[in-house]
Amino acid sequence: MKALLFTGVALIVMGAAVLGYDHYSYTTTENILQIGPITATAERTHTVSIPPLVGWSLIVGGACVIAFAVVSKK
Repeated sequence: MKALLFTGVALIVMGAAVLGYDHYSYTTTENILQIGPITATAERTHTVSIPPLVGWSLIVGGACVIAFAVVSKK
């Protein structure tokens, strides 16, 4: 039962985090040109968007897990 409650709360917290941070960015280094021992690289920033539906789904799923834990306790 405690594991289910912990899981439900964790899902709700992750859902709230997804709603708060709807995108994240990361940087990669790519080789642009290589001539013999000389190389030219460039850093590129990529942005990934997370739809709000994912966050709301996590929150609803966490609430369902908590409800199941409370009902199965009785």
